[in-house]
Amino acid sequence: YQYPLLFGLILAVCWCSLVCCSRIYMGMHSILDVIAGFLYAILILVVFHPVVDLIDNFNLTYKYAPLIIISLHLALGIFSFTLDTWSTSRGDTAQILGCGAGVACGSHINYMMGLQLDPPSDTLPLSLSTLTVTVFGKAILRLLIGVVVLLLTKVAMKKATIPLACKIFCIPHEDVRKARQRMEVELPYRYITYGMVGFSLMFIVPSLFHFIGLS
Repeated sequence: YQYPLLFGLILAVCWCSLVCCSRIYMGMHSILDVIAGFLYAILILVVFHPVVDLIDNFNLTYKYAPLIIISLHLALGIFSFTLDTWSTSRGDTAQILGCGAGVACGSHINYMMGLQLDPPSDTLPLSLSTLTVTVFGKAILRLLIGVVVLLLTKVAMKKATIPLACKIFCIPHEDVRKARQRMEVELPYRYITYGMVGFSLMFIVPSLFHFIGLS
């Protein structure tokens, strides 16, 4: 979409600042952590930006892309952590990896089914539509329905994955909080639950909008 450059810069700086400050305020990271993370994000951007279209095309068009994506993200979650004690970092990482895998798989299915294809390049950039009561109402309705579906997906998968993981690995699940701190439970729970949330975000919710005429 075509929008003023200044607006985009202000939004990006404000969002980045809020995220960084919230991490420090909540005691999750130090100032040095935030600075290192910011510089690391710039490094990732510099390395991957030239090949982002190539990666995106692979994710969308290659037949076995979902299998590779799921396997790669799952392997990263399993082999990234060898912790002596429990840490929120492991679960957060599995959550991010799972959500990323779900989004990528949902995008792949959308492409294969011919849904939500990118507009032709000669039509870009798109112009923002005029904000009317109808447009605003539909946007709010889409937001509410989407949030409800995603929350229901999260709750359902959480209820299913934790007891199942405990049963498979013979871990007592009377104390769910304690059971979730075990890697054998935490990683499958986070990965599968948020993988389905990401998949719902990209495929199930838009399909629902199309079905009820809110696309």
